Amino acid sequence: MTTELLLDARPYETRLAVLEDGVLVELHFERKLEPNLVGNIYRGQVLKVLPGMEAAFVDIGFGKAGFLYVSDVVPNIWDLEGEFGSTNLPSEGIENLLKEGQEVLVQVVREPIGTKGARLTTRITLPGHYLVLLPIVDYVGVSRRIEDEKERERLRSIIQSVKPKNMGFIVRTASEGVEKERLIYEMEKLILLWQKILEKKNNVSLPGLVHAELDLSLRALRDFFRRDTKRLLVDNPNTYKKLLEYVREFLPHLEYAIELYKDGKPLFDKFGINTAINEALSPRVELKSGGYIIIEETEALVAIDVNTGSFVSGNGLEETIVKTNLEAVHEIVKQIRLRDLGGIIIIDFIDMQKESNRKKILNTLTEALKKDRSRTRIIQMSELGLVEMTRKRTQDSLLKCLGEICKCCKGKKFTKSKRTICYEILRELEQHPTLAKRLKLRAHPDLINHIREKEMTVWQEILDNLGKKMEFIEEPSFNLEQYEIFEIW
Repeated sequence: MTTELLLDARPYETRLAVLEDGVLVELHFERKLEPNLVGNIYRGQVLKVLPGMEAAFVDIGFGKAGFLYVSDVVPNIWDLEGEFGSTNLPSEGIENLLKEGQEVLVQVVREPIGTKGARLTTRITLPGHYLVLLPIVDYVGVSRRIEDEKERERLRSIIQSVKPKNMGFIVRTASEGVEKERLIYEMEKLILLWQKILEKKNNVSLPGLVHAELDLSLRALRDFFRRDTKRLLVDNPNTYKKLLEYVREFLPHLEYAIELYKDGKPLFDKFGINTAINEALSPRVELKSGGYIIIEETEALVAIDVNTGSFVSGNGLEETIVKTNLEAVHEIVKQIRLRDLGGIIIIDFIDMQKESNRKKILNTLTEALKKDRSRTRIIQMSELGLVEMTRKRTQDSLLKCLGEICKCCKGKKFTKSKRTICYEILRELEQHPTLAKRLKLRAHPDLINHIREKEMTVWQEILDNLGKKMEFIEEPSFNLEQYEIFEIW
């Protein structure tokens, strides 16, 4: 399998596409006006302690108060790559660990979702490409994705022999086969970073940001670049320079793999990513055999339904069902990763009569999920063909990131958000620089108002770069996703 990373960097939004053998399997967004919080470290202040929930609300200076569970107050080891199980919960109650007004150094582990604030932990982790520093835990662990026992022991011995006392490290999958000197170099960098964070903490207001996580373009190198990654293709010269500076300091052996995309056709159009994004917003996914799956997201869980559709096998109903289910397994795992579905997921496979066939489907699902970077857990298949599984969730799904509740259907379905449509228009303008210098945009009043009130700085920057002026015309008869651009000569 060959992996490619595509980075579409604009002043207002950065998009990362992960391709496996040319097929889009993961998509990540970062917007200037919707900053990423996961990984950020804050000097927080406890607002309220809730003994009945064994949790506390913590002000981190960013909108809604964060949520800190009692299990996140003590330095337990976090399952970053599926290597460790959960540790025992502290015996003390939350009221004995935290007091209102108390200062705490916390890290965001999950973005605010819906009405919930960010989830926080005091168990700080600082990830690198090869290692993750656990600054307050004396422990050494190795990712279970590294299966060779000799290699696991080699890596564990290297880290154990050179790490400082009272600090821990998790050896990431990318460390497999890496020489000792490179691991020690990154270890020293991470320790230096932790020392700088401790120094900065004393000079930051309460509450306040102490350390910001890397932006998406740099995380693409640190977290997504694997041994089977062929290249990282980026379409922005400034971002390209930033990536080169980063690898030359931290990952010099990867410099060869960073390429600047220079084709006239937009990067995401060249590889069919924009089309795939639109398809991923649809609840129905067609299977090549003629079957299909339906994906429905609710507040409580995600339901996935498998159907045979027009597919009929020549060897009987049971074989038709098994073949459809097997094909659906691989597509479901792909869609779970692409749509970033999390929490409780219920998969309704077509009912099979034979126990051996049910085990076959379950084993195939388990194997396919090994490619997923997020932690998953599968419950046995029921006699009705239902599989219950969970997947770690750190942010909203793709649908909720790109969409908003549709007013026309009273929240039953989603439409693209105003910001998403706004950025689609900007990309269209950038793709057609030969348009007249004076333009008119006709669109729904809500979209026009959103641009004027929240996006005008970005719009003016793009229009100035293109040497154009634009007049806005409100058209109440249009739906939110409908717009027209006119040239004025």
